[in-house]
Amino acid sequence: MSFFRGAASNLRRGPSIGKERMEERSVRMTKVPTAIVTGASQGIGAGLVEAFLARGYAVAANSRNISKKNPFAGSPRLALVDGDIGEPETAARLVETAVSRFGRVDVLVNNAGIFIPKRFTDYTTEDLNALVSTTLGGRLYVSQLAVKQMLKQKSGSIVNISTTLVDHPIAGVNAAVQIMIKGGLNAVTRALAMEYAKDGIRVNTVAPGVINTPMHPAETHEPLKGLHPVGRIGEVKDVVDAVLFLTDATFTTGETLHVDGGSHAGDGKAQKDLAFGERFLSRQGL
Repeated sequence: MSFFRGAASNLRRGPSIGKERMEERSVRMTKVPTAIVTGASQGIGAGLVEAFLARGYAVAANSRNISKKNPFAGSPRLALVDGDIGEPETAARLVETAVSRFGRVDVLVNNAGIFIPKRFTDYTTEDLNALVSTTLGGRLYVSQLAVKQMLKQKSGSIVNISTTLVDHPIAGVNAAVQIMIKGGLNAVTRALAMEYAKDGIRVNTVAPGVINTPMHPAETHEPLKGLHPVGRIGEVKDVVDAVLFLTDATFTTGETLHVDGGSHAGDGKAQKDLAFGERFLSRQGL
């Protein structure tokens, strides 16, 4: 009886499964442009997934538990890949999923990241390992595999998400180890841009200021506005627009585009308030 029940169940599900597979095959055969987005379950990453889908891209999206959180409507052009992007196995599954499902990798957005602001002498080995794993390992492994696929295609675009603090540290906002590691992204962006320019692969970075995401609770928004000369914190759309610009800007590579309301260009009023950093750290629970 269990055999017949299982067969009946498969028959009931068959048309739906068949339709999904046909839609996936259609996406692959039509060579739909494909983007990979890491750190995609919320905030900037989720905004990027939605934006690429709206543009007609296929998207392979990753975060540790993205299948469970899944904030997206179902689509044959969307593949969700769970796992820690700092692990080589996750990176391999992510790129393999993009290629097997959609046939190519046109854009990689390295968005996954964590923020650990502390006084320099308070950073621990655990803090360092976490930052290196997510920020460096989480970009190294997936970028290597994406570049190999892009070389076959003779085209591709990589956009790293960094921070404006690399070029514009703020007195009292202590995040030196974070900045040290993020600064490596800005440097490797230029190095990779030169290495692969003649292969049709462009590499750029977006350096945001404070963005309205779950990383920054609502009660911190008012004091954080003072970090930006324009007098507000950024929105997810501000960063998404910058990434889409760099995706389209085929004569731009090796660039770090600041999306920070002017912070990198000069002092905001909070820069002159040395007590601001202490308030910032206390609001972060540090």
